Amino acid sequence: MKATETQALPAPPSLISALLAGFDTITNHIGLILFPIGFDLLLWLGPHLRLETLIKNIVGQLPYMPGMNTPENAEAVRLSQELWLVMAERLNILAFLRTYPVGVPSLMSGRQPLETPLGSVLMLDIPSFWGFVGLWTVLVLSGLAAGALYFLAVSQASLDGKVDWSQVIAQWRWALIQVILLTLLLSGLLLLIGIPASCLLSMAMFGGLPLGQFGILLVGGILVWALFPLVLSAHGIFIYKYQMWISISQGVRLTRMTLVRTSMLFVAIFLISEGLNTLWRVPAEASWLSLVGVVGHAFVATSLLAASFIYYRDATRWIQRLVQQNLMSASAGHIRERKF
Repeated sequence: MKATETQALPAPPSLISALLAGFDTITNHIGLILFPIGFDLLLWLGPHLRLETLIKNIVGQLPYMPGMNTPENAEAVRLSQELWLVMAERLNILAFLRTYPVGVPSLMSGRQPLETPLGSVLMLDIPSFWGFVGLWTVLVLSGLAAGALYFLAVSQASLDGKVDWSQVIAQWRWALIQVILLTLLLSGLLLLIGIPASCLLSMAMFGGLPLGQFGILLVGGILVWALFPLVLSAHGIFIYKYQMWISISQGVRLTRMTLVRTSMLFVAIFLISEGLNTLWRVPAEASWLSLVGVVGHAFVATSLLAASFIYYRDATRWIQRLVQQNLMSASAGHIRERKF
């Protein structure tokens, strides 16, 4: 009897099938890659919004901060000043349009290009701190709105085989509210876990423990271990129209019940994405060949997102069948016990 029940267990979701189906979906709905392409073209060829004045003011104050004007700290101050000046030159705050966990993927948000095939870009400085805060808020909300629209369209193409834009627009506002709530909650959790971990790391370093890169990896490992169960927390919003709390609970439940396969899926997504991103970044910033990287990244990133939606649906169905089978087995066993 046990052997028969074991053979009757439903097969778990296939990672390879999900990945292949994701790429097939975007091949058949190639227009969806216009979201990340448009975003990258804005960051690459559009105006750059910088914080040059604010950052240079910070750099100028570093030597006068308490404990920094000593001979022992002179080298650390110099390195910090160089780092801040590089940030002042490179940082384009339009990159804050790239939001997490829901957002439009971007190749250029991590590259922060300074040169373009069109020549010098328009540089606009934001000198006011409160002006930066206001603009940052607008950019993050805009990024979440674009991300919610993008996720709705990709999920519909992945699961329904078509994109009904009227339906996507009708669901957009509701989905955006859930995404904002989810982002606030996950940001709070990240701070709740990250700040104590960083404080412990700082205390250990000031105490003379040579942690170095190991300490940074330790803090990163703690964050990954704590937050990984939430990796699928947004998918239920777009697939089954769950509210934020239900989507989180279902995503955590699915991740825990399929921990090995879900981990393998996201390791595969990470390796494919980062491996190809290295290739996409090979052309120089001022070369039109970078456009090949932008298009390639858009296709791969959108396909991998589609694969994650397909995997979530298949894993949910597998869990439901497994639970139903267990209930039927338990019910049959209870009936046999009553007979005897």
